[in-house]
Amino acid sequence: MTTPVLELRNVRAGYGDLQVLRGVDLVVPSASVVALLGPNGAGKSTALAVIGGRVPASSGCVHVDGHHVNGARPEDLVSSGVCQIPEGRGVFPNLTVVENLRIWTHCTDQSLHEVEEVAYARFPRLQERRTQLAGTLSGGEQQMLALARALLGSPRLLLLDEISMGLAPKVVAELFEVVAGLAASGIAVLLVEQFARTALAVADYGAIMSRGVITAIGQPADVADQLEGAYLGGAA
Repeated sequence: MTTPVLELRNVRAGYGDLQVLRGVDLVVPSASVVALLGPNGAGKSTALAVIGGRVPASSGCVHVDGHHVNGARPEDLVSSGVCQIPEGRGVFPNLTVVENLRIWTHCTDQSLHEVEEVAYARFPRLQERRTQLAGTLSGGEQQMLALARALLGSPRLLLLDEISMGLAPKVVAELFEVVAGLAASGIAVLLVEQFARTALAVADYGAIMSRGVITAIGQPADVADQLEGAYLGGAA
């Protein structure tokens, strides 16, 4: 059996005395998109924070490519192929597109030319905006820039938190096509998303989280039937 890129086993975590994750079990296979869905406050973003090393698990196991990574620092996880684009995109608004990309050259032996070549091949629109300040890009273009920077590290696992936030439905559909293409190229994607049915349209698997646990997981069509009950059931 192929080792999954990511596996959570009975993971618990929270903030101080507030327990948010109450025993999460989740598997993300290689070259797949898994949509993690559920109402606000269900624990989805906390799960991403635990996987990315920003919040420690109080118990349970986090495995990346079969390796136990509990307690690993975010920068060490990046070196292991885990990359996260947080809610809000995380671009530098006062730097141009090319300056945002140049930052990556300080973390690698790639030249700026090589970095730009990779970024623009996947997102040609960024080349058109090369000298434009990132803060003046449209929301969709900023998200493309964030994705371009993340993909420069050739991640094995990409964590996406609400990439559709504040974007028009047409732009969301375009970004989700990119996400589907990432999985086709061999990258595993764990996607937390408010547009549940749109996310399931590009997902290989869907998982519903409620009150800090995974309540359903399976093929998108099977999970879609349970969405209404999950959202009406509320959060923790």
